[in-house]
Formats: sequence, C-alpha cells, structure tokens
Amino acid sequence: MAALTNEQIIEAIKEKTILELSELIKSMEEVFGVTAAAPVAVVAGGAAGAAPAEEQTEFTVTLKGLADPGKKIGVIKEVRNVVAGLGLKEAKELVEGAPKVLKENVSKEEAQKIKEAMTAAGAEIEIA
Repeated sequence: MAALTNEQIIEAIKEKTILELSELIKSMEEVFGVTAAAPVAVVAGGAAGAAPAEEQTEFTVTLKGLADPGKKIGVIKEVRNVVAGLGLKEAKELVEGAPKVLKENVSKEEAQKIKEAMTAAGAEIEIA
C-alpha cells in the first residue's frame, strides 16, 4: 500500500463537509488517544482569566543599548539623572554593559517618562 503525501491528504480533507471533518477529528482522537480541544481551551481560558484578574502596575525599565553610538555621552548623562547616586564611572559601565536594568518596580507613568528622556538622549529602552 503506497503512502499518501501530505498534499493528497489535504486535498481529500478539502472535499469533506464540516460534519464529515468533525467525525474525522473524533475518530483521530480515539485512534491516537489525543484531544484537539483541550489545548485550545487551556490557552483561551488562561488568557481570558489572567488579563482581568491582574493588571500590571509595576514596570521595569531596561537599557537595551545605544540607538546612536555617537550619543553615548548624552546617554551616560541621562543614566545618571535616572539612576540616583550613580557616579560617572558606574553610569559609563552600565551603558557599555547594556542590556541592563535601569529601574525596577516603577509606575507606568514614571517608566514612560524615563523611556522618553532616555530615547531622546539616544538610548534604546524596553519597558516590561
């Protein structure tokens, strides 16, 4: 018995009605001991249930790198403004060692302000 190609199987499935496809799926589930509906239900239920229950209120601002290497000094200066108590040497090391976390557990508004200032200085920023 010659094996069917994937294209032949797909063409055969295209010719079936929705009812016939439903019966085919049920048969495949029985024969192979799998279920086609469970993964979809878990993903849909998990995504729908998690979104309303938890809204992110604290964000982490990460320096991904330099958008323009020519603006490195400006980025270093802005890092010193964002991260309190950071010396010039530490700020330079932070910029050169990107990706690095600049601030953790900040509000959405503060994260956005930091991103705007850092982007204007020439940095690539990620908020997570």
